[in-house]
Amino acid sequence: MGELRADWRLRLRRGDAHGPVCGAGVLVDQHTALTCAHVVRHPDAVMWVEFAENGALEPVAARVPPGGWLPEGEHGEDVAVLRLESPRPGARPARLEPRLRAGTEVYATGYAEGFDDGMSLWGRIGGASGELVQLDAVTRAEVVRAGFSGAAVCTRPQDGRPARVVGLVVSWRGDLGELLPEGNRLAFSYLIPVDRIAELSPLVAELTGPDAWDHDFGERLARWFGDPDEDPVKITVVRPDSGRDRSLRHVLHLADIVHRGGDSRPQLADHALGRISFPVGEYLAHWDWLLGTARRPRGAPDPDPVPGPGPTLVPAPVPGPVPGLVPGPGRPVRPVTVVVDGFDEEPRPGPLLELLGRLRELDFRLLLVFRHEGGPGWSAARDDLLRPALLRQADVLLGRLEFLELGNAVRRDVVGSASLGPVTETADLRRAERRRIGALPDPQRQLTGLRALIRSLRADLDRRGGR
Repeated sequence: MGELRADWRLRLRRGDAHGPVCGAGVLVDQHTALTCAHVVRHPDAVMWVEFAENGALEPVAARVPPGGWLPEGEHGEDVAVLRLESPRPGARPARLEPRLRAGTEVYATGYAEGFDDGMSLWGRIGGASGELVQLDAVTRAEVVRAGFSGAAVCTRPQDGRPARVVGLVVSWRGDLGELLPEGNRLAFSYLIPVDRIAELSPLVAELTGPDAWDHDFGERLARWFGDPDEDPVKITVVRPDSGRDRSLRHVLHLADIVHRGGDSRPQLADHALGRISFPVGEYLAHWDWLLGTARRPRGAPDPDPVPGPGPTLVPAPVPGPVPGLVPGPGRPVRPVTVVVDGFDEEPRPGPLLELLGRLRELDFRLLLVFRHEGGPGWSAARDDLLRPALLRQADVLLGRLEFLELGNAVRRDVVGSASLGPVTETADLRRAERRRIGALPDPQRQLTGLRALIRSLRADLDRRGGR
């Protein structure tokens, strides 16, 4: 049905980490949360933001920034913007939905007395009530109460479509004025819709625009960071101040090393050397080698040539692990990811490319972010880093596929001297495709073919349980 837990649902305490639970909030980007002004009480107050549904995210203090106390405006409402004292890029922010339709089924999670771990109530969007919108509950027991103020009102999550926040809970009202909804004959919840909050806050207006985020791009990058079997080199274009740029900011924390275009290359070399092992006393030799001022030092791995199609790999006729890249001396124990943010802002792309090429020899994974397609270093990065990396990746996957196909045949006891070809039939077809791609004269067509081949090889391995 959809996600059960959400990073963006926040529990708020007043004053410090041990203060009383006073309401809820919603994270809208890595720096910013929304809640009700009456939860904060005063624009100078310090609030404590807890990620109640993700214990891996550290709580953080927050304050109202300039312009964030919305009741002060001419058309103010019961809304406060909070600026976190330190960002939480690892938390997925809410997806804001400015369109609100009557009858939509929604829910909210709040922290009423006795329910500090949260309780969720369901209802449907009713009619407008001034600038607020009525939220109709099925029973009076499902009307919001103290502890729900500032809670995100969300659409029902569906498979493939996450919940979207359509507003914030601000109040409830009963016809008899009793303290609890159940004590009244009629009782309704009220929310302030996202589109109204956007009218009051330029920041929220920016976050709700159609181009505010590129969620698909962010999810692809998160998969790339999380799966060492993804492409070892990735080149992407991210225009400044775009939705794609905002999504990039939220995944950069997944990188081991982030290098900004124009920053110090020696600093990049130093950070990289902190991720690998080398003989005692060889630090300066490796540092000089990475910067291109000395020959390959003792203990540094020899560069692998760009592999050709090669012969079929024949494993020993016993079951065993699928082969992969095994770290050796001078290589990291696990793949290290380096992001070069704004490669085309680098004044001397040539020396930086050479340094990145040496990092590739150490099996570092690279994400090169260009701010403009075709910027300085674009062709060289494609031809000298991306193409060789994809060629090598295709051949590594081909070797795994051959190993699996032949290993499966050995286990079925169908391998004879005359049957090596048929039992590796899929790998043989892929290897022929690899040879055709390698012979293409156009680098861009070659890259397109390599990406398609790698996707096919991954699918082949998945079907055989080899990834």
